[in-house]
Amino acid sequence: MSGERRRLAARALTEPHPSRLSAEHPRRERILAAHAAALAADDAGYLDPDSGLFVLTAGFLARRGTCCGRGCRHCPYVD
Repeated sequence: MSGERRRLAARALTEPHPSRLSAEHPRRERILAAHAAALAADDAGYLDPDSGLFVLTAGFLARRGTCCGRGCRHCPYVD
């Protein structure tokens, strides 16, 4: 699905798809808080408090306009 134009999923950009970040994840609230702060600052991403890796926000991915098909945690195109 690389580069494929798709419609945005029917959920808020603040809410990741359950298969990408489960409700049972032990650091879910910290991850969602970091994501929300990055969205509010209009940043491209944030440092994941779980892994330390840079994670792109749903806002950045939505502005890009296409799904890369790489399984992004905050992919706004996954239904």
